[in-house]
Amino acid sequence: MTQSDDYDDAIDSDEDISALEDKPSEEGFEETDVILADGALAPDTPVYRLRLSYSNETFLAGYKGETLGNGSWVLVPTRYGRDLAQIMGPVQRRNTAAFSGGFTDVARIERPASKDDLEKRAYNRQQETDAFMICKEKIASHRLEMKLVSVHYLLEEPKILFFFTAENRVDFRELVKDLVGIFKSRIELRQIGVRDESRVVGGLGVCGRAYCCHAVSDKLKPVSIKMAKDQNLSLNSMKISGPCGRLLCCLSYEHNFYNEQRRLTPPEGCRINYDETLWKVIEVNVVVDAVKLSAEDGRQITLPSAKFEKTDGKWQVRKKENA
Repeated sequence: MTQSDDYDDAIDSDEDISALEDKPSEEGFEETDVILADGALAPDTPVYRLRLSYSNETFLAGYKGETLGNGSWVLVPTRYGRDLAQIMGPVQRRNTAAFSGGFTDVARIERPASKDDLEKRAYNRQQETDAFMICKEKIASHRLEMKLVSVHYLLEEPKILFFFTAENRVDFRELVKDLVGIFKSRIELRQIGVRDESRVVGGLGVCGRAYCCHAVSDKLKPVSIKMAKDQNLSLNSMKISGPCGRLLCCLSYEHNFYNEQRRLTPPEGCRINYDETLWKVIEVNVVVDAVKLSAEDGRQITLPSAKFEKTDGKWQVRKKENA
């Protein structure tokens, strides 16, 4: 995310763009869709990062056995039942709290996927495509205000998961009855948020790259309008919202960087004596690492952020020998 010089279309009232912020009522996927290992795994247990295909969510899991290759499939217990997950790669760095004194925040891989497992997964993918179309038709026939996002067949349980988005709560009891009658299986409908939908479906953002939530990190962090303000961005909803209709994920990713950089530079409005003239800071550009100042006589100068220092609570320009 870069700073914008287009402030003419900035919106003064937060209420005008408050709908872009995340709604507390949106359920989303659970914090983790896996069942944690029963007891801490041994410290020397190899740990891998796995991905669930139906939610594009990643998690850690340990397996003490043969080395598992990237892209291979394994059987792991999840919140919905035993299912397949794909290996993204081994975890190399173990300096987090999850790895101290044994692993407590990771799942336990049961075994690598067999040939039969993979064949069944391929068969289920075909079934999911058919089930998706059937469910969409039933949603339309019941005139329900909901949008179907994805369908997932569990590998080892007779249960089908249907994920959907909706503006409000939906009474889908009649829909479930229809689906049970058609598929002769347990049916579970789960309402997820619009950010979750983008993470599952994927696509290209305004930057021309894949959605952050789909390709960068599956951990969806709350994003606030304050983050856009702190980054000097225009509060135009078209410029700070993503295809999901919520604030851009990158606002959250870069927020800490902007806060840290601003701590190292004088704030806008600050007055500084320099070259025997009193200057006022009128703009801090974190992206190009520069500070623009204006004098009472109308002169303006731009100095690198590194030229400023704070001494005894006051900002000043470093002396030439220290700059």
